[in-house]
Amino acid sequence: MHALDILGDPVRRRIVELLADGELAAGEVGRAVQREFGITQPAVSQHLKVLREAGFASVRSQGTRRLYALEPEPIAEAAEWFTPFERFWRPRLDALGTELARSARARRIAARSESNEET
Repeated sequence: MHALDILGDPVRRRIVELLADGELAAGEVGRAVQREFGITQPAVSQHLKVLREAGFASVRSQGTRRLYALEPEPIAEAAEWFTPFERFWRPRLDALGTELARSARARRIAARSESNEET
């Protein structure tokens, strides 16, 4: 299964987002996803299984807890798939960065001017 097939599901995307911050117990993932999506714990478990079987997540036992962690390789593969398409958004992001830097510079100059006028 292609990485984008896995990430195409909003529940799985959210689980990946949660795991991006670090290892979490299955119960923690379940509570967050159940609250946000209104699905059952067995449904969350099924999404975790899909992520595990596709290599997006690993699991280890710690006593009675099952701790899930994100595996970076499939995420990197998905990002790599997008690389040829960056040409569609990269110039706009670069232009935005330039404009933000210009605005920040103008604010600094204005603040210095105001500061000099007060003294």
